[in-house]
Amino acid sequence: MVSAANVSTKPRRLPLPTIPVYRFTVEQYHRMIEQGILTEHDRVELLEGWIAPKMTHNPPHDCSVLLGQTELLSRLSADWIVRVQSAITTRDSEPEPDLVMARGPARRYARAHPKQDDIALLIEVADSTLEDDRLEKARLYARARIAMYWIINLIDLQVEVYTVPKTGRSPAYRQRRDYSIKDSIPLLIEGQNFGLISVRDLLP
Repeated sequence: MVSAANVSTKPRRLPLPTIPVYRFTVEQYHRMIEQGILTEHDRVELLEGWIAPKMTHNPPHDCSVLLGQTELLSRLSADWIVRVQSAITTRDSEPEPDLVMARGPARRYARAHPKQDDIALLIEVADSTLEDDRLEKARLYARARIAMYWIINLIDLQVEVYTVPKTGRSPAYRQRRDYSIKDSIPLLIEGQNFGLISVRDLLP
């Protein structure tokens, strides 16, 4: 297990177009969905005002998502639910993380997606998206004050646990701890211990 405090990796900024562009608010994004401009067939998500394409999933990715869902559900109390590849709402974004541990019950989100106060843990499964998940998504989730963010890293066969978000001009997580395939991760949520999850059990 490798521990790293004060994560210093500088977020990569996407290049801006050379012509004037328009950033959408969350409310405008919702209206485009309600009016059928964007449908479930449009594989996009709202990231910091930009409508961005979502990556196509491969079998190892989807297998790891299912393994993560299974491990979480086997440990959580009835107070929590696990959402799979479903949206959350932040001030300027509506990403769709691979897994979200949120307060239950499920009907709590019948009319609105989970927000920061609803969320205990976000998980992204990363192979080709590893750099973006470490930088772009980490910045977005830290700005939203998501307390705990995991990356199931299929390239290096490890789980990266990010905690202690800071906001401001350069949002980031202050702490990162890497768990290898031989390690187990403590699932500690709001002072409650839900046991250990083996990294091996999260990898395809």
